[in-house]
Amino acid sequence: MGLGINRLTALKVQRLKQPGYHADGAGLYLCVKPSGAKSWIFRYRFAGREREMGLGSLVTFGLADARERALAQRRLLADGKDPLDIKHAAQAQQRQSRADVLVFDAAAARYIASHRAGWKNAKHAEQWTNTLATYASPVLGALAVSEIQTHHVMRVLEPIWVDKTETASRLRGRLERVLDWCKVQGYRTGDNPAAWRGHLENLLSAPKKTMVVKHHAALPWREIAAFMAELRQKPGMAALLTEWIILTNCRTEEGLKARWEEIDLERAVWTIPANRMKAKKEHLIPLSQHALSVLHKVRAVVEPVGYVFPKPPNKNSLLEQPLSNAACMALLKRMGHADLTVHGFRSSFRDWAGESTNHPREVIEHAMAHQLQDKAEAAYARGTLLERRRVLMADWGRHCSGG
Repeated sequence: MGLGINRLTALKVQRLKQPGYHADGAGLYLCVKPSGAKSWIFRYRFAGREREMGLGSLVTFGLADARERALAQRRLLADGKDPLDIKHAAQAQQRQSRADVLVFDAAAARYIASHRAGWKNAKHAEQWTNTLATYASPVLGALAVSEIQTHHVMRVLEPIWVDKTETASRLRGRLERVLDWCKVQGYRTGDNPAAWRGHLENLLSAPKKTMVVKHHAALPWREIAAFMAELRQKPGMAALLTEWIILTNCRTEEGLKARWEEIDLERAVWTIPANRMKAKKEHLIPLSQHALSVLHKVRAVVEPVGYVFPKPPNKNSLLEQPLSNAACMALLKRMGHADLTVHGFRSSFRDWAGESTNHPREVIEHAMAHQLQDKAEAAYARGTLLERRRVLMADWGRHCSGG
């Protein structure tokens, strides 16, 4: 028997009591622990690193078994493979096969449930649910998340990538986040097949180059006075709300949810809190006499508490709710302006202010509640420019009334 290999004998293995590693040769060791427990260890060097791999307990594997197992590892090394990496990969595969299969629809539902509390409103969760159910579920819904590959994701995105680019781009991001969640939870391994950078960007055109920008339909500013004259003949809260949105140049959602406690009639200022603004910054709107006139008309029909433009009481809902954008859109349709949107009147205001007035650009942009891109200009306009905007909004009110 050579001195370099097969140094141990079956009898010696049974009698060894001294804690430590006892070499059999060619990387095989018998490990004796202080407790007396014995196991087999294979030591080797791979890619410049010393590594150690367990081959099992002496209770299960005798000396001959251990030598066979060590030989198998040496053969892997001879083929340029790392035995320990192969062992870990096999264990991971076994764990994956033992784990409960999670299909995409269930994964998406769990992702939405776990993130719902952190989203701004219930509508966001509904958008996630509806988008995934409409476009992803028919292809991915019943698939185990561990099986989803790039060609599956492409089957979801390709049919809508050109015609519904914005929706498709958001959908891709949602697929990526759900599959990332699955990986962290241990339901899948490997790269994310919905990732954009370095992956889908090589298969799909860039969204910004594909997307057709659709602007909100706007009324030419020269036609505003005639429109407002017609609008003021219409009865009901929707007409007053539409007039309010136009005269204050606010975004539709900001106008819908205006509350009486936000309005200072004495100072003629409407303060929209940061949590309702797109830029998450409090915004003050000076109220012209025409805008104040709208409030006086509202106060004649409802109590000045809660929402300024509330929905009519509903026996099925005791909760106070604001009027909806749908009510304004229905009004525009009845007026023969189905091509317009409420939000589009902001474009009418911007065109009027830029083309027919001498008001400074920073004052106009502040009235639009836009964030100025130029840092120097933004620093100059750090104040609210309230009094200068008061003049601007008064001019707008007069223009809307034909003055």
